Amino acid sequence: MACGMKLLLVAIALSLVLNTQHFVQGKPQVREPQVEEPQVPCFFIFGDSVSDNGNNNLLPTFAKVNYSPYGVDFPQGPTGRFCNGRNIVDVLAELLGFENYIPPFAYANGSEIVKGVNYASGAAGIRKESGSQLGACISMGEQLKNHRTTVLRIIDILGKRSLAKKHLNKCLYSVGMGSNDYINNYFLPQYYQTSQKYTLEEYAEVLIKQYTQQILRLRKYGARKVSLVGLGLIGCTPDAIKTYGTNGSSCVEKLNNASQQFNQKLVALVDELNTNFTDSKFIYVNSYEMGSGDPTLVGFKVLDAGCCEVDEYGQCAPNKTPCQNRTDYVFWDGFHPSEASNLITASRTYSAYNASDTYPMDISHLVQLQLEPQVTAI
Repeated sequence: MACGMKLLLVAIALSLVLNTQHFVQGKPQVREPQVEEPQVPCFFIFGDSVSDNGNNNLLPTFAKVNYSPYGVDFPQGPTGRFCNGRNIVDVLAELLGFENYIPPFAYANGSEIVKGVNYASGAAGIRKESGSQLGACISMGEQLKNHRTTVLRIIDILGKRSLAKKHLNKCLYSVGMGSNDYINNYFLPQYYQTSQKYTLEEYAEVLIKQYTQQILRLRKYGARKVSLVGLGLIGCTPDAIKTYGTNGSSCVEKLNNASQQFNQKLVALVDELNTNFTDSKFIYVNSYEMGSGDPTLVGFKVLDAGCCEVDEYGQCAPNKTPCQNRTDYVFWDGFHPSEASNLITASRTYSAYNASDTYPMDISHLVQLQLEPQVTAI
């Protein structure tokens, strides 16, 4: 079957699945009276602005988006998601069968943390200093400290360390870091020294060494099912194209080359972890390949510009009216994908989970439910 036809079929199947759900106060709910248990008992998320759902709201930083027009297609409006609607982990939570979206650490409380917490922070990276020119953010190391706090709280809730360990071993952990170590570090020599200290090859090695220690710490806290998300085409964002130019190419090749060098080492790390820890499963999610197809084959019409008017930071200018045909756009702002893009990426990520044989997730039952179009705001 041709690649384009495969992509089209993915989009059609995804729309069928997602249209089986409607939303009340930001919570996905299936119209059928019988609600099945989630396919994993808990979902923990580590990452950057692609996954941030409000952790940066209270931080002194320019990397926060709790204002209009962000959230124009989200039931609760602006929440801190760097998108017009749902981000990738929101859609993954739906596909996994969770009744509610995974709460951000900044607002999570009570027993809801037993089902998972989102630690992601806009502008954050593997390295502590990455993104700091924009203000405060929560690096991967700090996100792990926050997770340790959560683990201790779960021990208190469940009453025994052994019960907490057993529970945490069953959770799904999504970790997507590294983009800001390039976009908001290596390729900003006016703020950071890394490009003077390291070649791209050396820098990728330095990042992976630090990342390895962070992943091992996550495993120490009970993680046994870990999805490691590779870097996407960071050279294809509207901001990258505007800032660096493409020299006749469709994207900025030096940025995409950096992604590929990092990803090659991340794949080797995943293989090493699976070899060394047979009681665990580490999955590499190939975001680069997922984004390498022709977006027009799945209905996108605008590939190199965001849907909203952007400010000096590549984020939507506050309270400006965005485009009306948002499903035509790959990007929402200068950096971040639109909800329409996130739906497809999440579907492909979910398929990667299935292919791993670690999470036997069958979504075929969902397409048999009564279809109801999603209502969105304008």
